Amino acid sequence: MTNQAKDQNPGQADLPKICKIGFADLREALARGVDDFNAFPTHVVFLSMIYPVVGLILGGLVFQLNVLPLLYPIVAGFALVGPFAAIGLYEVSRCREQGADVNWRHALGVVRSPSMGAILALGLALVAIFVAWLLAAKAIYTWTLGDVVPTSIGEFAQQIFNSPSGARLIIVGNAVGLLFALVAFAISVVSFPLLVDRDVGPATAALTSVRAVLKNPLPMLAWGSFVAASLALGSLPFLFGLAVIVPILGHSTWHLYRRVVKR
Repeated sequence: MTNQAKDQNPGQADLPKICKIGFADLREALARGVDDFNAFPTHVVFLSMIYPVVGLILGGLVFQLNVLPLLYPIVAGFALVGPFAAIGLYEVSRCREQGADVNWRHALGVVRSPSMGAILALGLALVAIFVAWLLAAKAIYTWTLGDVVPTSIGEFAQQIFNSPSGARLIIVGNAVGLLFALVAFAISVVSFPLLVDRDVGPATAALTSVRAVLKNPLPMLAWGSFVAASLALGSLPFLFGLAVIVPILGHSTWHLYRRVVKR
């Protein structure tokens, strides 16, 4: 049976086995991720500059297209596609784990993976979630503050922080955004490292990721919260902190995958 056929109806015996982890495993995964980063800081920072650059381009489009209310949803939702964008980092950690003499070309070598089609399919699913989040954010803004688009950040801040409607926007918007984040996190936290590591289909990878979250709810919730806080911190200095935060999180996610999914 081909991997594609298995993925259309994956049986329980075909699914990777999930391990129980604790908070010590999270600390160990992070420590190993930092170690990977320290081993190749120049390579991964160079490759990871794409994240702040793309973020700044998106921010510029927000002002150019006069859709300022979408600035925060875009920056916050950018993390939804982060697991897909970090596949090169997983490959670097995998190659280092195998004792290879790693350089930046290894990150690009993932395009030759037998699971590349599945990686792209699952990546498109995350992009779809990101787009759905932006549409939901725009609908929430219209529902709470109307159709008038502010022309400056100062005017937008006045709308949000000086009116009951603005308070509703903050509460409802963040609640809905959390739901999108939980869905994206559940299907992607270990699915992309799994696809880099093994020749499986997107459904098998996503289902394995969901099972990993359900079996380890508290550690996974803690990991998701840590990732969100780290990305928020890295976004503060004009997003350029992401060039360091993203590779550390990417490498750490690979080592988390190694602890969650049985070899």
